[in-house]
Amino acid sequence: MSSNKKFGLEALLTPEESVLVLIDHQPFQFANLHSHEPTMIVNNVVGLAKAARAFKVPTILTTVTEDRGGHIIKGIQEVFPDQKPINRTTLNTWEDTRVVDAVKKTGRRQLIFAALWTEICLAYPVIHSLADGYDVSFVTDASGGTTREAHDMAVLRMIQAGATPLTWMGVMSEWQRDWAREATVPAVADVSVAHAGGTGVAFLWEMQLLKAGEKR
Repeated sequence: MSSNKKFGLEALLTPEESVLVLIDHQPFQFANLHSHEPTMIVNNVVGLAKAARAFKVPTILTTVTEDRGGHIIKGIQEVFPDQKPINRTTLNTWEDTRVVDAVKKTGRRQLIFAALWTEICLAYPVIHSLADGYDVSFVTDASGGTTREAHDMAVLRMIQAGATPLTWMGVMSEWQRDWAREATVPAVADVSVAHAGGTGVAFLWEMQLLKAGEKR
């Protein structure tokens, strides 16, 4: 069972204990996303998906009424080309036994969610899964609501329930934790260059300096 510890080393995410659930990043959901710039959410959730792949974190994809709401966005599907999203009818993902069973099969206790919309398809499974003893986190900048107020109130509600808010770069950095873990550094650099704005520019600059030093 989860320790639900909110401080100390045990409270930090590890790739070995994490499982990521990406919920309803579909055209219909983006059409009424007003808490954030939609292209920023696309950028962030794709960056998060790529980070999960790099750290071998099991990732569950799910959609709602796909025949009307559309398929999961191309950027996410391309990260996991062989995975078919679980298509639900429930607004609360945690009421779909296929999703719950997929999480249970991983044997992991650090559960990370990102979803559209924050006040519905993110808040419901976050609050519900806490009752099952998971250490639950949610990624605020890879999720979004119908209004800024809707997003913010949902974030407050989930925090009050005991879940932990994170950003996508915070998740990736927590998985990396130590630059001496060299196996994943190239992937972190690649994801940062593609999705992390100024941080990506800094990585490119550092790599240029390293290459220049090697030529001397």
